[in-house]
Amino acid sequence: MLDAFASALALIATVDAELAGIVGLSLRVSLSAVFFAGLLALPVGAAVALFHFPGRSAVIVLLNALMGLPPVVAGLMIYLLLSRVGPLGPLGLLFTPTAMVIVQSLLIFPIVAALTRQIISDLWEEYREQLTSLGAGRLRAIPTLLWDGRYSLITALLAGFGRAVAEVGAVLIVGGNIAGVTRVMTTAIALETNKGNLTLALALGVILITLTIIINGLAYGLGQFARRRIG
Repeated sequence: MLDAFASALALIATVDAELAGIVGLSLRVSLSAVFFAGLLALPVGAAVALFHFPGRSAVIVLLNALMGLPPVVAGLMIYLLLSRVGPLGPLGLLFTPTAMVIVQSLLIFPIVAALTRQIISDLWEEYREQLTSLGAGRLRAIPTLLWDGRYSLITALLAGFGRAVAEVGAVLIVGGNIAGVTRVMTTAIALETNKGNLTLALALGVILITLTIIINGLAYGLGQFARRRIG
């Protein structure tokens, strides 16, 4: 075990090509998913926070519930959409990094949207009178509130990234774990462990844990900074 761990550290230190390829793909897929999910989730979360419409309570409950959406269910949904018999089958996206980005975006969206709704709702309660006196309605207030809450919103995006980069079930279903094409850290760890290749599995595990610590550290630091700024 100690020998395997030492070999894993050596792989990391020497920037092994296979290891770097897996890590690089994982980061590209997860960061892309955060980007696309954020583009939609931030304005949607803000709109739900500020506007009252029929079914708003149901939308809030749904967003909160989907934060715990089982990854394999999300993977199955996207698989059915992208399979040959699915409506998007002709695009040929199944078992590609694009499919993995789509399924991770689906998992991230409710997390970012629900957290954004809460953040913007709190900011609106705090600044409503000031914004109203300046002639800013709810729609015009959205960009202002998104900017003012940017540090807290970055924390929400980091939470989404943490969910995406640690995901295995959904990306395995739609990506297929193809070497050099769709093999990411989590699926590679599962495969290499089953094969008995503990060196590569441990190296990927060390990197994944390190990323998790960094993400949580950034989220905590930004949260503290935002609270001091408000205070």
